Amino acid sequence: MTQTQAGRSLGTVTTDVPARMDRLPWARWHWLVLAGLGTVWILDGLEVTIVGALAERLTEPGSGLALSDSEVGLAASMYVAGAVVGSLLFGYLTDRLGRKKLFLVTLGLYLAATTATAFSFDVWFFVLMRFLTGAGIGGEYAAINSAIDELVPARLRATVSLAVNGSYWGGAAVGAALTLLLLDPAMFSADVGWRVAFGLGAVLGLAILLVRRHLPESPRWLYTHGHNDAAEELVGSIEQEIERENGTTLAPVEDSLRVRQRASTGFGEIARTVLRTYPRRTLLGLALFIGQAFLYNAVYFTFALVLATFFGVPSAQSGLYLIPLALGSLIGPLVLGRLFDSIGRRTMISVSYLGSGALLIATAWMFSAGALSAWTLAGAWAVIFFFASSGASAAYLTVSEIFPMEIRAMCIALFYAVGTGLGGIIGPVLFGNLVESGDPGNVAIGYMLGAAVMILGGIAELVLGIEAARRSLEDVATPLSAQVSTATA
Repeated sequence: MTQTQAGRSLGTVTTDVPARMDRLPWARWHWLVLAGLGTVWILDGLEVTIVGALAERLTEPGSGLALSDSEVGLAASMYVAGAVVGSLLFGYLTDRLGRKKLFLVTLGLYLAATTATAFSFDVWFFVLMRFLTGAGIGGEYAAINSAIDELVPARLRATVSLAVNGSYWGGAAVGAALTLLLLDPAMFSADVGWRVAFGLGAVLGLAILLVRRHLPESPRWLYTHGHNDAAEELVGSIEQEIERENGTTLAPVEDSLRVRQRASTGFGEIARTVLRTYPRRTLLGLALFIGQAFLYNAVYFTFALVLATFFGVPSAQSGLYLIPLALGSLIGPLVLGRLFDSIGRRTMISVSYLGSGALLIATAWMFSAGALSAWTLAGAWAVIFFFASSGASAAYLTVSEIFPMEIRAMCIALFYAVGTGLGGIIGPVLFGNLVESGDPGNVAIGYMLGAAVMILGGIAELVLGIEAARRSLEDVATPLSAQVSTATA
């Protein structure tokens, strides 16, 4: 044994915690985890939708900000840039300090920044608060996805993960509906409604924070970082609770893992693992993240500008057209999620990416030909994102599954940062300029570019995909701390 600076005793332990967590039946305890962790995506969906729907209102002289279309694109890009920075910073700290500490910190940052956004008085302050809000949400992606995947049984991991990430669109639908009231000049003046919208996001975030305070640390993180007794005690209490709830005794497990505990994982080992041990998995993660990030951010951050510019839809009504898109994106992961566990990851991810890319190409052609109305465009978006939402949710699941536990949150953050940095920052700025041109042909070219990137992601999954359905996380990617490692793929 050796002593760390924090006083933890680090050594080698044999643990059956992963097998015990994977064999648990679904119970009330799992619903509590989802309520505290999964509901944050409703918050993110609400946040992004409000900004997308408010884009046109914020350009009006009486809004209190009077942004230009380019400044709207800049604010969207800075939100994404903040998410990139936040994901990298908080992703590293999540692996080093634990899942629970960071999912409390990141939500706290979101609450402070989104509350301040409601009091924006100038363009620079609004853009800065969007950056900080994005940083909080970016950190959430790493902390939450790693925690959920480590707490959910392997046989249900895709079903739960897709439902959680897809719940973003439940928030989007609510946000779209709220903007119909908040942007109605008969209800709120032009400089008040959008401020109330951000305030509502802060209230919802506070409610989630109160629930989240009672959630446990990941037992997988605990035993790896010198807290094996705490991990055993936690899993034992979960098992007792479930046995009381079901009135049955859980079957014993036989699988175990021998782990050399560690305080942290350095950047050198992270780089070697990502670039040398798993190069094919790294290419796969990049392709999936860049594809979904470009498609989503390009379309979503500028949808209100497209409706206003090409169809004359008033800003107060743009949220109405977003509801079909949000519902399609919500229903997709809920309907298709179980197939990712039964049919498998490779088939379903490929279908989601290739299908949404092909549908977007068809939509771009009809848009440039003037064959679409505002409502038929909204309907086309709904069908496209029925598939794209499932694929995008599966991208987070994939990166979480195919890299070792010690660097799981950092890998989610890394791929999110690269994918979002390339697709999410470039997309809104590019589309903002394409919309400003007033030429539907230019916007159609942007749609086709997004479709091409999605199709490349689908091809990458076909060639490089790792089948992780119903397999334990430790089987898909051997922990770096395991004494015997066979990871080569």
